[in-house]
Amino acid sequence: VQLQACGGGFVQPGGSLRLSCVASGRTISGYYMGWFRQAPGKEREFVATINWSGGTTYYADSVKGRFTISRDNAKNTVYLQMNSLKPENTAVYYCAARRRVGVSIDPLSYDYWGQGTRVTVSS
Repeated sequence: VQLQACGGGFVQPGGSLRLSCVASGRTISGYYMGWFRQAPGKEREFVATINWSGGTTYYADSVKGRFTISRDNAKNTVYLQMNSLKPENTAVYYCAARRRVGVSIDPLSYDYWGQGTRVTVSS
């Protein structure tokens, strides 16, 4: 599975962005998908995950209520809608795919990774 993340950019605090992760090579309909981020000088951290059908989602406490993960299996794409962005959300955002069933916030449990898209939140 090859994952291509896009949609990052520069946004002012309080603004919104929608990230997309397009998969190729095989269908991701049977995979749990996740978004992670890594800020400069920090470790990669979990943001959100979604099960194969989209019926189960799980978020980091820091983004709950502001970010929404969704997927369109027909388009082989996963999204991350980010609202009310804060400067501390500045990071490179990565999408990842996990073959094993179950929610996981551990990046080591994900099997495939995209190249990342940069999000900068600043006034």
